[in-house]
Amino acid sequence: MFTYVTSPLNVPTIIEKDQGIFAKNFGEMGIETEYAELTSGADQTQALASGDVQVLYAVGATSVILSAANGADIKVLNMYSRSPKAFCMYSKDESLTTPESLKGKTIAGPTGTNLHELLVSYLAQADMTLDDVNYVNMSIPDAKAGLDGGSVDVALLAGATAYNAKQQGYHLVADGDGLISALIAVATTQKFYDEHPDVIEKLNVAQDEIASYMADNQDAAMETVAAALDLDVDAVKEMYGFYDFSTEITDADKEGFQKTADFMYESGMIENELDVNTLFIQ
Repeated sequence: MFTYVTSPLNVPTIIEKDQGIFAKNFGEMGIETEYAELTSGADQTQALASGDVQVLYAVGATSVILSAANGADIKVLNMYSRSPKAFCMYSKDESLTTPESLKGKTIAGPTGTNLHELLVSYLAQADMTLDDVNYVNMSIPDAKAGLDGGSVDVALLAGATAYNAKQQGYHLVADGDGLISALIAVATTQKFYDEHPDVIEKLNVAQDEIASYMADNQDAAMETVAAALDLDVDAVKEMYGFYDFSTEITDADKEGFQKTADFMYESGMIENELDVNTLFIQ
């Protein structure tokens, strides 16, 4: 069973299901493909640990690190995406152009996420911390609603919500470019990897097929994604440019994982420092 997460712009996931790529490849092995629509990272890693799900197809680096830090058997098979520019801080106040200008401001967004890391990294450029602002833990839709209504000075937004803020003419304070890696991975357990090498090999073949379809049928892919997410095709095309869907694990990816792990340790989200080399299949 695979997790099925389409937001904020998980193009490979949408294309895979639309084209029946897993169903075809695993059907050849006599395996029925099932999906679990789990959007929370905590729910995803819990399902993997319990054995209800065998592959997390699009799980955030923060969720992988937290699960591993808590002693779970979780390993990164390959990468799903990187999209630092898709994670943004928006405001109605155009004077907010530096970390210092955020001092004392009310900033809303989800804790333990790429957006949380973006805010911390942005403030750190001026030797500031979350103690220098009024940070409120809030979902992306609620943060956007707070910004619309005026109860929030800065909203931490991603995906279509960030695109909508831009379309409304809101002021971009910063995006994640140069501040975070915004890593999403494909993960399984070491146990499943060791016991089912044939399934892992077939998964690699299927992922290559997904990538080929996306490259060879870009217009059709954009239309499929737009329909799945109820977005305008032009919006999908603009956001698609922010994403790198290469599955190869690079040194930069490992550095990004380490930076995120260090951020989580310093933020008190994990108790001990973590060497992220332990997260990858040995």
